[in-house]
Amino acid sequence: MSKYYIGIDNGCSGSVAIIKPSGNVFLSAMPVRVEQSYTKAKQNISRIHFDKLVELFSEQIPRGSHVRVVMERPLLNPTRFKASVSGLRALEAVLIVVEDIYHYPFSYIDSKEWQKALLPSGLKGPELKEASLQIGNRLFPQFRDFKHKDRDGLLIAEYARRNQL
Repeated sequence: MSKYYIGIDNGCSGSVAIIKPSGNVFLSAMPVRVEQSYTKAKQNISRIHFDKLVELFSEQIPRGSHVRVVMERPLLNPTRFKASVSGLRALEAVLIVVEDIYHYPFSYIDSKEWQKALLPSGLKGPELKEASLQIGNRLFPQFRDFKHKDRDGLLIAEYARRNQL
């Protein structure tokens, strides 16, 4: 039975990629919306746009399909509290869609695991994002003009496909 491989680069600045059994590939920035922060501060926050994520899956994957979701584990760093909270909020929203709405099987992956398999060794910081962009565009040239800082979601889905997760 052929699978749909979904790679999710977690977070509001992340992406969602689907490699279909036909070989066709779908890539989207994580659907988000901006709203007033839940704190008293005068600031906006980004949140996962739940309805658009549900719509994205329903448009791309027929009900009853064999699906495997692989999500990058969110950043949990006490020295970066806001980023950690944002990542966990995003993860919870995505999990509700993946687990409760669609009942897709899923697993987490650390970035180092898929990066080790698909990116050159020895890269750090911004070099990783640039390599993700270049390698993703080389493997999937149809997304060369896709406006996003990297191809992490796409490479996570490709890693899952290659390893038949």
